[in-house]
Amino acid sequence: MGHADTLLALGGAFLAAAFLARLGNRIGLPTIPLFTLAGMLLGPHTPGFVLVEDAHDFEMLSALGLVLLLFYLGLEFHLDDLRTGGRRLALAGGSYLLLNVGAGLGFGLALGWGTREALVLAGVLGISSSAIVTKILIDLGRLGRPETRLILGVIVVEDVFLALYLAALQPVIGGAHGVAEVLLQVSKAFGFLLVLAVTARYGTRLIGRLIHVRDDELLVISFLGAAVLVAGVSELLGVADAIGAFMVGLILARTPSAARIRTLVHPLRDAFAAVFFFAFGLAIDPGDFGAVLAPVAVAAALTLCMNVAAGLIVARLYGYGPESAANIAATLLARGEFALILAAMAASAGLDDRLAPFIAGYVLVLAVLGPVAAGRAHLVVRLVTGDRRAHMDHARARCEELR
Repeated sequence: MGHADTLLALGGAFLAAAFLARLGNRIGLPTIPLFTLAGMLLGPHTPGFVLVEDAHDFEMLSALGLVLLLFYLGLEFHLDDLRTGGRRLALAGGSYLLLNVGAGLGFGLALGWGTREALVLAGVLGISSSAIVTKILIDLGRLGRPETRLILGVIVVEDVFLALYLAALQPVIGGAHGVAEVLLQVSKAFGFLLVLAVTARYGTRLIGRLIHVRDDELLVISFLGAAVLVAGVSELLGVADAIGAFMVGLILARTPSAARIRTLVHPLRDAFAAVFFFAFGLAIDPGDFGAVLAPVAVAAALTLCMNVAAGLIVARLYGYGPESAANIAATLLARGEFALILAAMAASAGLDDRLAPFIAGYVLVLAVLGPVAAGRAHLVVRLVTGDRRAHMDHARARCEELR
């Protein structure tokens, strides 16, 4: 692709993603699946106008989007939330993960696509979308609700699990031969993560002095260079590049410059994350959806059931009623960026070709169903438990919000 063609394609990608996202916002849909849909519609596999002939043309920009996405997540990650939440939060997050990841692994094995594919599907079905969950809480005005802190705590536990899961998954799906080689690569990955974790715990004062600068331009160059460099080192050591970027964000989150970095990286994250989701859509052939419609429907129904069960368990741990249980279950239902990260890893590892269209369809369904279910959470718990008190709890909660 020539220089002019690249600029035209990139500009068109941004505008197409923005146009679809604006349409989606009018009816309350999140942007992540719409960015992916834009890539599908303008990619080489869809009839009509083709903006980008080869998804690999966006490979580097897509990788940068992924790095910035996880870097920002690291900036927003608060270890204090885990410490203050204590055993009960760990139990709540662990219960959620056990049900959803366990169901995802069982589903993946039942499909018969392969063991490595099943391990990928365990993460796809098991981990919520932090971006969509946060947006739902803001859009519905639920940041002040008592169960919201618990929802965010579960997200934090999921993020910890994600870092460990990706570090362990990368060598397994990357083609390591034999148990000894897998153990060597996993040990190397966890050793690297341990070094970064120790730096995050004990080296933030030194890092803070090194990164601190009054000029915003120099600060952007500094944190961006650190995130990309460590992501590259991570990739060389067999750790997903996204996890290296996440750990850099975690380190910088504890420095005095953290608030400025969050403000400065936000527009970069939004722009390049849109390219990442758009590029994923380019690689999807809608014609492949026919072969995965049934698995997508089963997976979506399974995720809904597991989320309701987890919501009821977690709410009971904290003494919350049916309305809060419904809010927890429905808010954590959406799947998004993490599933697409796993899809990109699976594609680069040469796993089953059905994974990409399955994950795209699954994310599209749940990214739409999540916000809709969250807005009607009281109906979810009434449907499953038959408890009419949920309707009364919902009415009282609405009255409190209107006050």
